[in-house]
This record gives sequence, C-alpha cells and structure tokens, in this order.
Amino acid sequence: MSDAIPFRPIGRIHTDFPAKFGVPRQSAPDSALTGRIVFEPEYRVPEAFRGLEDFSHIWVLWLFSESLREGWSPTVRPPRLGGNRRFGVFATRSPYRPNPIALSCLKLEAVDTNARDGPVLCVSGIDMQNGTPVLDIKPYLPYADSRPDACGGFSEQVKEKRLTVDFPSALLNGLAPDKRDGALEFLAQDPRPGYHDDPARVYRIAYAGKDIHFTVAGNVLTVTGITEIHNDR
Repeated sequence: MSDAIPFRPIGRIHTDFPAKFGVPRQSAPDSALTGRIVFEPEYRVPEAFRGLEDFSHIWVLWLFSESLREGWSPTVRPPRLGGNRRFGVFATRSPYRPNPIALSCLKLEAVDTNARDGPVLCVSGIDMQNGTPVLDIKPYLPYADSRPDACGGFSEQVKEKRLTVDFPSALLNGLAPDKRDGALEFLAQDPRPGYHDDPARVYRIAYAGKDIHFTVAGNVLTVTGITEIHNDR
C-alpha cells in the first residue's frame, strides 16, 4: 500500500495581497479584508454548492504554497513573540510544518452563481496571499466548532496587541474607498516581525494595487507614503 496521499487544489483565493508581507497572521471576525474563491473548471458544478448559502461562515483548508521547503523542524520561533522563543511546531500555526496545510475560518458573504467563472465564494476575514491554492471547503458548525471556554496557550500573550495607526487622510484617499478600512485593519495588527524595533526603518506593503510605506515608533504606526505598485514586482 502506497503512503502517497494525492491532493490537488480545487481552486484559488484572490485577495488584495500580492506578497506575503502584510498578510494578516490569522483570519478575523468582522473583517473588512475580502477575497474571492474561484474554483477550477471541473469543480464549477452548482450542485456541489447546494445549501452552502445557508451558512454564515466556512472553514477553508489551503496550502502554504509560498513557504514550501525540504524537511521540517520540530520547533519554530513564532514571530509575534519576538522570534527568540521556540515552541513545538504542532503548538503553532507556523507555515513551516511537515505538511504545509493551513486552516482559516472565513465569513461567507455570498455564493455568486452568476459569475463568469462561478460559482464563486465571496468571503471576508482573509489571511491569505493572492493566488493561494485552496484544498477544501467545509461549513462552520456553531454547535460543534465553537468552544467558548477554550484556552489559547501562549497566544494569549499577544492576541490583544494592536498599534495606533496614523494614516493621513491625504494618503488614505489614495486607496479605493472600499479598501481603506481593510488597510487600517491589517496595519493595526502590526505586520512587522516581532523582533523588529527600528523607528527609522521604512516598511512597504503591497495592497490593493498600491505600495503603503510606513514607520513604527513605540505603539504608533505612521503611514509616510502611498505609491503605485511597479509592474516588475
């Protein structure tokens, strides 16, 4: 009997993040960050989605396609904890794992059966890079999946960490109106690695067709510029 387990993507998610830097580390409730899950032609069968529109949220299993590497390490350094403390890989959601599979709970905004490449799932709360391969979709079941008394382990130390975002209106207006709340959302989550602490350093995140430039001093993130993304990126 072969140990090989065949998997292939059923589709891809399209988001406003063309690169890994800046992508939220976790999906979030009440998020303004949206995406579209477009399926491969063989799975664009309306019957496969029958009843899904009655659910408010879905589980999306996807592939860490930009983090593939040979081998694996039993411990990793979570960046949100400063990158200098090691934990077991199975106690983290690190992309560097024996099988690079990720899991996100997303809000299902709509099932668009009229799209040219439909059915398409319109979702919010995304934490994926544009083009990420999707392996499976399952409905979120509140009675089975919600555990209000669950303990979050070491993640409890950083779950409330947020920055104050100073995004001058003259720069914020450089984003499309429906992308502004999403930008404020992921910037407040502090996209930098936890071990970065250089107030003079200018960071750049590609989002929704723009490059957002910013610095961080203390607990304040200041947007310093916004430019068009160059075609060579």
